[in-house]
Amino acid sequence: MAEVTEQQIIEALSRVHDPDKKADIVSLGMISGLVVKNGHVAFAIEVEAARGPHLEPLRKQAEKAVHDLSGVVSVSAVLTAERDTQGGPKGGHGHGHGHAKGADAPLLPHVKAIIAVASGKGGVGKSTTAVNLALALSRSGLSVGLFDADIFGPSMPRMLGITGDPVSPDGQTMLPMENYGIKCMSMGFLVPEDSPIVWRGPMVMGAIEQLLRDVHWGELDVMVIDMPPGTGDTQLTITQRLPLTGAVIVSTPQDIALLDATKGLNMFRKVDVPVLGIIENMSYYICPKCGDEAHIFGHGGAKAEAARLSTEFLGEVPLDIAIRQTSDAGEPIVVSKPNGPHAKVYMEIAAKIWDKVQAIQGHGRKGPRIVME
Repeated sequence: MAEVTEQQIIEALSRVHDPDKKADIVSLGMISGLVVKNGHVAFAIEVEAARGPHLEPLRKQAEKAVHDLSGVVSVSAVLTAERDTQGGPKGGHGHGHGHAKGADAPLLPHVKAIIAVASGKGGVGKSTTAVNLALALSRSGLSVGLFDADIFGPSMPRMLGITGDPVSPDGQTMLPMENYGIKCMSMGFLVPEDSPIVWRGPMVMGAIEQLLRDVHWGELDVMVIDMPPGTGDTQLTITQRLPLTGAVIVSTPQDIALLDATKGLNMFRKVDVPVLGIIENMSYYICPKCGDEAHIFGHGGAKAEAARLSTEFLGEVPLDIAIRQTSDAGEPIVVSKPNGPHAKVYMEIAAKIWDKVQAIQGHGRKGPRIVME
């Protein structure tokens, strides 16, 4: 079966007409953010905010027009309200976006706990921390999902060593990808690895909501969300749309990283999401030849900041090439070297996090307890 082309998709969409403007949605300039990978198609339909709630039939019609093409495996279309009726920027924080189908329904209703792993800035090892924590929670006997919310820099397909494309049983929903006993979904499965995603903020949130809503996650004890770095609109909207159980902040010891980590922590507190604690990544370096401990980026800053902010310090993760190499190879250290000292660090941190989750949810909740040997 030949792969569908962008031109074929545009031609199909040009046969879909806006019911109010009496013209096709392509010539009206309503289609944006089109991406195609191995038969998986995603695009946005930009509409005025006031019309958004009434255009779900148009969205469905556009999805069907593309789905009927030969070579299409799945279609994800989102309505975005990027502009007001005058064509200018829409007021507020850009939340007039999303998938109208069940847009008000709760996301992830069958997930018992949702943990956001966040950082105030990029480059602190947030994704490496997120994947190893997810695997540590899974090793304890929990059913775990891992959602890669970093639309512009998805890394979970590589870190989990997952290749191939998601399976769609009906052309509109998808099954999560799996490896090492955890379920995963990422935009990285739907677009080529070297292809940039040029989307506006509302389109990003629309895609995130669809990946959460239209994936058959099943019953999960916990979902770990690898948040995009920073404290922008996407992060704020995730905290508002998802019933987060709590957030974990990842930082390195440098002052500038701690400053940004504090901003991230305060963002969660402002929207009443419990902060489960701070992890100091790249905390120290052990020389493999002499065994001396060096503090390349400083040391103890995250622990001191946690005390100042009255939140728990969850632990220190060393700067070690093995952690980086195993993640890059798709074999994170918690599963590739499960009995090693670094895996033990992640297991201990995961145990602390899960204890805090159970405390938040109430002592009556049934679920396995992480026990360190």
